[in-house]
Amino acid sequence: MNTLNSQNTSRAEFTIGRILLDQGKLSAQDAERVMRLQKEQNLRFGEAAIQLGLIAQADMQQALAQQFDYPYLAAGEGGYSQDLVAAYSPFSSQVESLRGLRSQLMLRWFALGNKALAMAATNAGDGASYLAANLAIVFSQLGERTLLIDANLRTPGVSGLFNLGACKGLSDVLADRADLSAVVRIPAFVDLSVLPAGTLPPNPAELLSRGNLGDLLTTLSRSYDVILLDTPPAQTASDFQAVAGRAGGAMITVRKNHTRVNDVAGIKAMLASAGVEVVGAVVNEH
Repeated sequence: MNTLNSQNTSRAEFTIGRILLDQGKLSAQDAERVMRLQKEQNLRFGEAAIQLGLIAQADMQQALAQQFDYPYLAAGEGGYSQDLVAAYSPFSSQVESLRGLRSQLMLRWFALGNKALAMAATNAGDGASYLAANLAIVFSQLGERTLLIDANLRTPGVSGLFNLGACKGLSDVLADRADLSAVVRIPAFVDLSVLPAGTLPPNPAELLSRGNLGDLLTTLSRSYDVILLDTPPAQTASDFQAVAGRAGGAMITVRKNHTRVNDVAGIKAMLASAGVEVVGAVVNEH
């Protein structure tokens, strides 16, 4: 048994070493030094490399993420917004909280057969887009086929977070000016796709209130396990009610020292009047 464990450990350490070599973090000569120290002091490969000052802890975390097929990006990699902390800082306490929220949503909403959830907020700046994008990433990291839809057809923010530029999206699909090829796969993540807002329409409220949004979500639910919809702030427009009504459920985002208690009560009442189940509320400290 001890021999088998030793062989498995050796194989795992070799994999970490190979990843670091392939990433250009170590040279062949560096790897030899690491393996000598590893043997002398009975260390793991990564621990020995860090002790020698050849790599940083962040390099080790990235190599481990690759070994375990856990999508994780180095700072600046991919060209996405640094606000995507789930992509760039997956081991931070902030992202650990997002994973806890993911677990709660899985148990309380998605495990019950629901596929879509609207992310609602009272004010611009409460962080609904930030939360929706990072939640989409952590759901995809779990292996869930995840789609993030930017349903804010007034001041969309999702395209900027993922550096998508101007492209067709939800508004164009709802207006029959585009098909589902408007959905964009995010190559840095195994199971993440985004449907941008698309062309800003003159009539967003009417466009989102049409029945074909519900039909679209029904169609998309056959291909995705989790569909998150970013919505405009409640104080900006009533569009969020139409979107949340089609999704069936909503998560309310509030920002510490920014969102008023009366505003939260107001948005809950508006969602209830639209027949939307409020799954919960989350405080954004970002």
